[in-house]
Amino acid sequence: MLAVADTDEDEDEDEDAGLLTEGLQLPLLPQTESTSSPIRQRKSVKMPDIQLESHTLRSHGTQVARFHMHDWIILILLAVIDGCLNIIEPFHRFVGQGMMTDLMYPLKGNTVPFWAVPVIAILLPFAIIIAIYIKKQNVYDLHNAILGLFFSVLITGVLTDAIKDAVGRPRPDFFWRCFPDGNPLYDNKTTGVICHGDKSVIKEGHKSFPSGHSSWSFAGLGFLSWYLAGKIKVFDHRGHIAKLCIVLLPLLCAALIAISRVDDYWHHWQDVFAGGFLGLVIASFCYLQFFPPPYDIDGWFPHAYLHAMADIRSSTQTTTNPLQSRPLEIETVYVSSGVQHVAQMSDANLSLDTMEAGRWH
Repeated sequence: MLAVADTDEDEDEDEDAGLLTEGLQLPLLPQTESTSSPIRQRKSVKMPDIQLESHTLRSHGTQVARFHMHDWIILILLAVIDGCLNIIEPFHRFVGQGMMTDLMYPLKGNTVPFWAVPVIAILLPFAIIIAIYIKKQNVYDLHNAILGLFFSVLITGVLTDAIKDAVGRPRPDFFWRCFPDGNPLYDNKTTGVICHGDKSVIKEGHKSFPSGHSSWSFAGLGFLSWYLAGKIKVFDHRGHIAKLCIVLLPLLCAALIAISRVDDYWHHWQDVFAGGFLGLVIASFCYLQFFPPPYDIDGWFPHAYLHAMADIRSSTQTTTNPLQSRPLEIETVYVSSGVQHVAQMSDANLSLDTMEAGRWH
């Protein structure tokens, strides 16, 4: 009888095991037929190749220009404001007879003419930006670089001319501007100068601080240094000093232009220092507004391009697998139901074991 009972129990256990196996397998069948896990799905989806050549002026130029329409409007307003600041009369700071000692330097011409500053500070960086676009065909880089360059120069110009008009500091050659014939004339009470020179020359003589040549040069060429640092990856931790020399070359050119203003006796050294500092700070802010720092892993690309690529990736993932999160939910339901089935079968086995034990005892 015991042998027969053991045999029956073995057969029952085999049947129960079969039922358990079926209970575990049947709910999980849809999982094997459906798509694989989300991790495998993410690996199987081929991301689109992001190539610079796919964003040209013809394909995305209008779209990028519309996105920055307000920026271009602000640029136009800045240009108008700067023009007005050059027309208005600057503040005529008091100049007494005792102050003329430091203002009697000879009246000279400009080593770097006024017209040469926009050529060096704007057109030269602009030409380099165009050359990089021709090679890389990235309209995002082209558009943001031009915007950053123009903003750098125009913001610096507005600040420089506004400070010039407000301060009204006389130039080192103010004596010869005020008295071109060399015969000084002063007020008997205040000892202030009574100028009899050309009004436009005298007006320009009250615009010493800060230096416009210095600020504009460091604004345009400083932006170019930032731009080149990102393009040639000067901070790639490989120790290429030649790259650093390329980045410092525009700054050297700007420094030489600034020094020429002191040599020409058009500015005091404080004017040149303040103008150069102002232009370089504005250039740094404008560059970092449109581009990541040059030492960043994505330092080559502008922020707008990186955001556009992120949007393309997210939209591609959504359209490729819109129910990406559903397989995980379905799998959870099936697993939980399977566990519940196992628990029910386990309770049934315990009941059968109890009954069998009570019957044979």
